[in-house]
Amino acid sequence: MTAAKKAGKTRIGIDFGTTNSVIVIRKPDGTTQTVSFRTADGNVTDTCRTLLSIWLENARNRRSIRRAVGSEAIEAYLDDPTETRLIMSMKSYLAQESFRETQIFGQSVPLEILVATFLREIMTLAGLSAEDCTVTVGRPVRFVGDNADDALGEQRLCTGFAEAGFSDVSVMLEPEAAGWRFAQRLDRPATVLIGDFGGGTSDFSVMQFDPRARNATRALGYAGVGLAGDQFDFRIIDQVVSPELGRDSTFRIMGGTPLPVPIEWFASLGRWHRLSLMRTPRILNEIAEVARTASEPDKLKNLIELIREQNGQLLYTAVSETKRALSSADHATLRFAQRGMTIERTVSREAFERWIAPDITRLGEGIDLAISRAGLTPGQIDRVFLTGGTSFVPAVRNLFISRFGQERVELGGEFVSVAEGLALAEPFPPA
Repeated sequence: MTAAKKAGKTRIGIDFGTTNSVIVIRKPDGTTQTVSFRTADGNVTDTCRTLLSIWLENARNRRSIRRAVGSEAIEAYLDDPTETRLIMSMKSYLAQESFRETQIFGQSVPLEILVATFLREIMTLAGLSAEDCTVTVGRPVRFVGDNADDALGEQRLCTGFAEAGFSDVSVMLEPEAAGWRFAQRLDRPATVLIGDFGGGTSDFSVMQFDPRARNATRALGYAGVGLAGDQFDFRIIDQVVSPELGRDSTFRIMGGTPLPVPIEWFASLGRWHRLSLMRTPRILNEIAEVARTASEPDKLKNLIELIREQNGQLLYTAVSETKRALSSADHATLRFAQRGMTIERTVSREAFERWIAPDITRLGEGIDLAISRAGLTPGQIDRVFLTGGTSFVPAVRNLFISRFGQERVELGGEFVSVAEGLALAEPFPPA
């Protein structure tokens, strides 16, 4: 594409996140404008939940496929959870070779098409046309997953944008983008560690900024960890909810020795596609068969109800609200109810921090690796900038304070920093 053609396009940055997505427009004068979205209660927000609902609607004796994203996707799902597919955490599976497609109303739909569908809908809400925009999209340093293929993740991400109608796409590492935004505050050279916490990944980038130089930004080292806010949510589910669904139960085969119920059923509770794929007659019948001889049959029936009635979104919302409350309070109450089961349990911050301690250790290893790859020591880091909702978890914030001191750690732009940086910055090669 020629420079002249690019010049006629609207330049935007899109932070396609695991939990939330943000669009920022760069104006001709170099300032930015964050696209606003309306929530179900009529409020306005800078973020759109990365949720996609798909359902069939009868009109004039014809069935048509309808789609909605963000808060409208939640509304559509709650209106008819049995007949609506709610797709969430798409980004978490971009780098997973084992997950290629899902079944929707009897049709196999590739992951890239789900991403493209979400992007088309969110662009419509933003009043923008993909064909008329040049976009820089963020990607994590390390995609989520134990066997994540980062090259595959970026390829699928780009394919999703191409399928959505974008013809001019650049890719930039998300912590670098957050760094560009932070650099606007500097008036002197600084070596900065950026921590970008999403729903599925936590990325760290060491960058050198010199606002007086022509090449004002230089990337020194990166590291990524395939966990973040979603993993913290799963820790709460595992500790509080799974026991109420029969995780600790036993069952017998032909009256033999008690056996533990299959743990994989409960590992799926924090993963949208796994929970969705469990809604098959075979798996539901397997759980029902185990429940017949189980030590706690009613709890396994609660698991069947959760899967069959697609109550996952209600559960995730309750858990996320509890986690968020623990960022500012010592205790929070998790409330979740479905037919046959009510959970109302107070969770202490102390207990929550104990549950996520292994994850905090992994985040610390990522920080150390990024600094090591930059050839530096913690004492050579001038500033630390944290962005993303998970950075407000006290245990995460304290991880940085313990290494760098309170005076060097700064939070800001909880959700929009990456998208603003993407709109402002020119992608550059890694160190």
